[in-house]
Amino acid sequence: MTDHPQLRASDADRDRVAAVLGEALATGRLTSVEHADRLDVAYTAKTVGELVPLTRDLPEVSASSPPAGVERQVIDSKFSKMVRKGHWVASRHLKLSARFGALVIDLSEAVLPGREITVETDARFSKVIVRVPDNANVIDEGSSLFGKRNVTGGSQGDGPLIRVTGSSKFSKVIVTRGKDDWNLH
Repeated sequence: MTDHPQLRASDADRDRVAAVLGEALATGRLTSVEHADRLDVAYTAKTVGELVPLTRDLPEVSASSPPAGVERQVIDSKFSKMVRKGHWVASRHLKLSARFGALVIDLSEAVLPGREITVETDARFSKVIVRVPDNANVIDEGSSLFGKRNVTGGSQGDGPLIRVTGSSKFSKVIVTRGKDDWNLH
């Protein structure tokens, strides 16, 4: 990877770095804050040269696939309100499941692994609110039955593509960019 630092980084290059960082977190070589910070830089890196310093002080990992947490994550709320915000590591496929409660997910400061993220909503008698980064491109492919679905979509810049799928029944699903559109508390 260090032979041509000016080359554009691929998703596979970023995933290899994420695997090394994940192993370093699991073995105690990195704290969770260091891991999140480095992972954020890895998934926003444009060139191979930007990736090299992230793992220079860590041993190589023989894993050929990215860590499981990078691929799929389930966030579940039943009869309660759950909020996830701030600097946290999201997955390529987020399944948001809510039953008789509220689920608030803020992706605006989250580490997003890759250029395309799928947010699958599964809401029953609930409210699901997802805040996306200001520069995100949003595509709504979901459905609603006896509920409300309000997805602020369209293309907003060179940010990640966030694909919203899934269904809601007797529920409200809101995807927004604005800080003032809803309350996280």
